[in-house]
Amino acid sequence: MDICIYSLTSSLHDENSTNKYSNDFLNRIKCDFIYKGQDFTDFGEHTLDLIYVRTGGTEGIFKQLLPQLKTKTKIFYLLTSGASNSLAASMEILSYLNSNNLSGEIIHGDFEYINHRIDLLHSTNKAIRKLRGTRLGIIGSPSDWLIASDVDNKKISEKLGIEIINIPIETVIEKYKTVKCSCTHKDLNDPIGKYLDGANKIYEALKEIVAEHSLNGLTIRCFDLLSTIENTACLALARLNAEGIIAGCEGDIPSAITMMFAKVATGFSGFQANPSRINPTNGEMVFAHCTIPLNMVVRYELDTHFESGIGVAIRGYSQTGPVTIFKISGGLDRFFADNAQLISCESKPNLCRTQQLIKLSSTEVAKYFLTNPIGNHHIIVPGHNKELFTGILTNIIMCDN
Repeated sequence: MDICIYSLTSSLHDENSTNKYSNDFLNRIKCDFIYKGQDFTDFGEHTLDLIYVRTGGTEGIFKQLLPQLKTKTKIFYLLTSGASNSLAASMEILSYLNSNNLSGEIIHGDFEYINHRIDLLHSTNKAIRKLRGTRLGIIGSPSDWLIASDVDNKKISEKLGIEIINIPIETVIEKYKTVKCSCTHKDLNDPIGKYLDGANKIYEALKEIVAEHSLNGLTIRCFDLLSTIENTACLALARLNAEGIIAGCEGDIPSAITMMFAKVATGFSGFQANPSRINPTNGEMVFAHCTIPLNMVVRYELDTHFESGIGVAIRGYSQTGPVTIFKISGGLDRFFADNAQLISCESKPNLCRTQQLIKLSSTEVAKYFLTNPIGNHHIIVPGHNKELFTGILTNIIMCDN
């Protein structure tokens, strides 16, 4: 773990007793870290840098260091034992930071809390670093019905470090006409079989676009493919996501960005789904879509696309258990995350092919979907990740001060 701990110590305190207590304190920090002491030369160059406020009387020392430190970070994490007036000094330092439009946090409490907090901060900072320099391809414009899903490309670049690459939908269509198909499923009967070669050609075309533009992810205006090449991107997106390339539907940029967050934080891009039904009295919801990452299912079947009845769609069955429902707004000004439970996977005839029945954490959460949702699509991610996602978004918001 790329964690470094620096220290602040006042000469007013007895060195021997301070060193003994500090050594005992640091020995109970369970993560791997490098102790830098009072040498701040490479501060800000690691995934997580902590400033261990060992004693009181260090406020002036920090104030003198701040001009050089604030050029390397905008968030200061003050590790505090509570001995030798260290908590009081940390609170004065944090107040000074806040008054100068800088952000910080005091990490203080029992060792279970301290170790958990350090581990979480390291994970969130690591995820944020992975986002920097990533490239998201927007193939075609967002679908016409996504009327509440606009984004500010400049804000996406400045706040997240994600570069938006606009690619005409015609690029996919032209590549589709010339690409060679590497079909992986050959034992299927009609009506799916007649669409399978085309579905795999869409996958190959998208792979070429990813390579040509050095993309880390994409979202495609997929419904245009129904009228132009009479097929769907559902299978292609399922395969790409399983291979680590973010792949979203309908040109939905906020959903694609949410999937990029999920991927760097958990390793799974998530299931982009429509909230299809909700029971406010018991907090149960059905989410459905015609594609799901193949690394998120224990088994799957191929069917036609629900709305059109053509092409190849995925009916995926995922492991039941903990999931997180997640969505970031296009304006990057709010997000939603809920630790929920996947109860079962269904196959009702009147919904998109992959269907998940999910129990929300409470009936109060159901009100979000009925009173103030962030658009239509939401992302379902395996495991309970609300705390991690909240940490990532909070850090980004704090960095934007």
